[in-house]
Amino acid sequence: MNSDELIATLSYDLRPVPRHALGRRLGLGAVLGGLVTLGLVADWLGIRPDIARAMHGATFWIKWAYTIGLAVCATAVTLRLARPDGTTGAWLRLMAVPVLGLAIVAVGELAMTPRGQWPALWLGHSWTICSRNVFVLSVPIFAGLLWSMRRLAPTRLALAGTTAGVAAGGWGATLYCLHCPETSALFVLTWYTLGMAGAALLGRLLGARLLRW
Repeated sequence: MNSDELIATLSYDLRPVPRHALGRRLGLGAVLGGLVTLGLVADWLGIRPDIARAMHGATFWIKWAYTIGLAVCATAVTLRLARPDGTTGAWLRLMAVPVLGLAIVAVGELAMTPRGQWPALWLGHSWTICSRNVFVLSVPIFAGLLWSMRRLAPTRLALAGTTAGVAAGGWGATLYCLHCPETSALFVLTWYTLGMAGAALLGRLLGARLLRW
């Protein structure tokens, strides 16, 4: 069999992939994992009783702007890395924007707070458990993304796993905000980010092994 015959055989009865199939596939995994995470927040941690009042304050939306911004950028990168060409586009660099934005807010927060109160801003009331909770809540979402990507064709496996971990951490942290009463930007920048970094590390370790095809 020559090359032309081989190509013709391989492409026989080939059906085109729907235009948005990849996005729908990845979105399905993220949503399924997100529903599990939402159940964990509601049943394990509990939704904060003053959530309606909290959502009228700026600090709640600053937290969400940070976590959702990171999650959206990381999800967009992961979507691109799920393709065989493995490009990241500008989304990888854009992940720095919410981090820098929150850092600016944190610096302003420190400037307006007496130095003796800085440790309270940094540690809050839940620093010992915050990063752990964000990490745990990211696991179901990461599992959903991993399930989706195993049916796709990533080639930069470690990077794809890392960005999937950041995406899962970002969405997990977003849902954690429904429970967490902390308001300090410095607290969020430190302990939320540490939990998301743990999810990114998990993604890097597992992506290199479980995304092979």
